[in-house]
Amino acid sequence: MPQSLAKILVHTVFSTKDRRPFLRDTALRQELHHYLGGILKKLDCQPIIVGGVDDHVHLLASLSRTCTAAEMVKEIKRGSSLWVKERDAGMQGYGWQNGYGMFAIGASQIEDVRRYIAEQEQHHCTLSFQDEFRLLLKRYELADDDRYVWD
Repeated sequence: MPQSLAKILVHTVFSTKDRRPFLRDTALRQELHHYLGGILKKLDCQPIIVGGVDDHVHLLASLSRTCTAAEMVKEIKRGSSLWVKERDAGMQGYGWQNGYGMFAIGASQIEDVRRYIAEQEQHHCTLSFQDEFRLLLKRYELADDDRYVWD
């Protein structure tokens, strides 16, 4: 077969630096989510949904066959950090945590994950980012070390 094809669906999660609630402003948060989707498109990673709350984001996208997972996250964080700081001079301290979580999902899970991301505000009325992330790690059977996972 002369062509290379891939459909790799990933649910990516990362927080703001020190989980600071930089994204309290709903309008800024929505613009940022839209901007993140644009970065994904430029990387040839098709965004399905981008969402989150004041201290973290969730991205559901298909990973391009030519873009590595680490490259995708690096470019999303770099580009969006610059954009936020240029957009608002009061956000010079803005940044993302060093790490991230990325979880592969199957095509049959798209609607469940899309709904989960769309309902982040309601979800976080009762659950912190840290507890949510621990649940995701447990669901995907990933071990973590609390000394390093929250940097």
